[in-house]
Amino acid sequence: MTGTQPLRPACPARVPRGELGQATVELAALLPLVVVVALAAYGALAGLSAAEQAGVAAEAGAIAFLQDRIPSEAARAALPAQMRRSAAVSVGERRVTVSVRPRVPLVGRLLRARVTAHAGPEPSP
Repeated sequence: MTGTQPLRPACPARVPRGELGQATVELAALLPLVVVVALAAYGALAGLSAAEQAGVAAEAGAIAFLQDRIPSEAARAALPAQMRRSAAVSVGERRVTVSVRPRVPLVGRLLRARVTAHAGPEPSP
């Protein structure tokens, strides 16, 4: 049959008037939760990265200790430039402890990564 029109439903589907803005309301309600979860994930990753960088710096300080160099300078030199200003390096009995803060918006002041590296036992004469 040529010239026939395709079949259409007798009654087109209509959205009830009360549900017209439902998706917008749900998005507006969920958006703050999505932002909080994203910030928490970013904070966790930044904290892990800061701990890794502090560990590398503490290890560099412990190696400098064994090479009779200045451990605090070696530890600071092993850190990225942005972290050197806020890093706390302490040296004691063959131990080098590096403490850094990850750069995270809003909660960065609450987080701190602290790692200690030991240069090993005292060499025997």
